[in-house]
Amino acid sequence: MTYCVGLKLDRGLVFAADTRTNAGVDNISSFKKLSVWDEPGERVITLLSSGNLAVTQAVISLLSEHITTAETDRTTLMTARTMFQVARLVGSAVREVKAIDGEALAASAESFSVTFILGGQIKGERPRLFQIYAAGNFIEVCDDTPFLQIGEHKYGKPILDRVTRPDMRLGEAAKLVLLSFDSTLRSNLSVGMPIDMLLYNTDSFSTERQVRIEQDNPYFQKLSRTWSDKLREAFADIEEFEI
Repeated sequence: MTYCVGLKLDRGLVFAADTRTNAGVDNISSFKKLSVWDEPGERVITLLSSGNLAVTQAVISLLSEHITTAETDRTTLMTARTMFQVARLVGSAVREVKAIDGEALAASAESFSVTFILGGQIKGERPRLFQIYAAGNFIEVCDDTPFLQIGEHKYGKPILDRVTRPDMRLGEAAKLVLLSFDSTLRSNLSVGMPIDMLLYNTDSFSTERQVRIEQDNPYFQKLSRTWSDKLREAFADIEEFEI
């Protein structure tokens, strides 16, 4: 399992993904689930992945391979004119991998289980954020709910629902995302650190604000302790229920 979050805000985009992959209680590994393709000054494209690791890696490899072996008439992540076209390319790659591996997976009782969060900006349009499903179809985030989650999302969703605002600063949004990860990590062992995070400022076309947060990260440890303390204080301050 995994947990990935993408936020679309007035100031830009925030992405975060855990790295835990497990095939049983005694076989736990870490794999990066945040992929980035960029051309400075022109485009930044970020993809978060959840589901069958072999399938998600195949989709990512196929997208990268199309860039390096591009035919003159083939649109790739680096030549698509809009993020909508990029979403179509990712969906097509999902369907291509399914056509190759789907039948074999079904025969071995394995599910073709993949979901992606796609976000970024291409020069000439605003930043955009999409969720892409196993069928290759997708939705675009709306202003009413400016975030998307995939994987084990239920534990981190309540705080995002209550606190997310489109006018948040990216650093403020990053704090919020890490709190949603803290809640998830406490309640589900299938999600684990380190956490990969990317903050993208609108019109910067830069991926320099990218970091990996390890278990011993001082800020994350302080955030987790402080959040627990504040929740206990808030709980204690509310009057008891009387019958």
